[in-house]
Amino acid sequence: MKIWPPVALPPISVQLPPLFLQDSNVGKVEVKKSRFFSMYVCGITPYDATHLGHAATYLTFDLINRYLSLEHTNVNFVENVTDIDDPLLERASKTNQDWQQLAEDQLTLFKNDMSALRILPPDHLVKVTNSMDLIEKFIKGLEKGGHTYKVDNDLYFSVSDFLSELPMATDEAISIFAERGGDPTRAGKKHPLDPLLWLANKNNEPGWDSVFGYGRPGWHVECTAIALEYLDREEADFVIDMQGGGSDLIFPHHFMSAALINALTNRKFAKLFIHTGMVGFQGEKMSKSKGNLVFVSKLISQGVDPIVIRWALLSDHYQSYREWNEELLNSSQSEVNLVREALSKSEVLPSTQYLQQIASAIASNLDTKLALNLILDWSQKSIAVQESSNLVNSAGEMARGLDALLGLSF
Repeated sequence: MKIWPPVALPPISVQLPPLFLQDSNVGKVEVKKSRFFSMYVCGITPYDATHLGHAATYLTFDLINRYLSLEHTNVNFVENVTDIDDPLLERASKTNQDWQQLAEDQLTLFKNDMSALRILPPDHLVKVTNSMDLIEKFIKGLEKGGHTYKVDNDLYFSVSDFLSELPMATDEAISIFAERGGDPTRAGKKHPLDPLLWLANKNNEPGWDSVFGYGRPGWHVECTAIALEYLDREEADFVIDMQGGGSDLIFPHHFMSAALINALTNRKFAKLFIHTGMVGFQGEKMSKSKGNLVFVSKLISQGVDPIVIRWALLSDHYQSYREWNEELLNSSQSEVNLVREALSKSEVLPSTQYLQQIASAIASNLDTKLALNLILDWSQKSIAVQESSNLVNSAGEMARGLDALLGLSF
């Protein structure tokens, strides 16, 4: 699939410290240098793209991709597109649109937004609708291993053998499972948390032929089949190096994905599980059900500079809850203007030490709040200092460093 235009990483001269990240399962971990690094990030369901929660998530993994690439690691980055799902079909029906055209239109919008925000494109952006053979093969493997069973004409995965690593009490898990697409109360299931693998066709919805009947896959098996196909190097006791997404995917999606991989391969899914915090608006997490979504494309159409949006999303820690509001937008615009003013000067404060500190901030679990404060400190002092003996011609070095490390192209 055609992705979006590549983004060049300018060379930088600073020494990059080891990268440490906060893993959702085990805490702080070092991402050790290696020749190869495989990263899978859960993509959009293209019925309403791209709100700022999406943007914040993909920006986070863009920073990781940039840092590892600057370390000369060969990053293999895959992202899926869930272009067949209940919310997409519901939206298409409600707006009297063809579901495929709706998905394609929203996917195009998403790509444009990612390009505007200077997100490095993945190596593979994989549609679920183009992956039915992979998914069928994956499910057949589970079936052969005795991990599946039928309820009526639908096929389920038996998760009971993998619940020892459930990240919460069973009752709480069942409640969340019901809220996030699961069907814990369905009669005939062996366990309330068993996820759907293949949904038999109903109500003339879109479907695909398979050995399991005419229908479509369940949510969790899509990502696992794609990740296994595109990223597994078969070199370790885990399939990929990093699984990423928003914190709302920790359970059930990433838990179930890990269980499916374990059942099929007897290996772990990912060495690292990294999750981003939610972005809120008007006091609540952005969500379609609450109607409080702020879209990147709408902000850009209103004349907001994409770099200002990127700066605003970097202004707090990626794993914290962040609130979007006019105050944040206005302050980000003022701060970007300040940096541009400093970079426009022929002579500024030396940049090497600042860039080293900025790199160290990013290496410390992507501390972008500290990184931006360092940029502002350099900018303010570069503008204020009048003594020429303290100034040098290093604005270009600073601009290249900010572009490479943070994707901030001024």
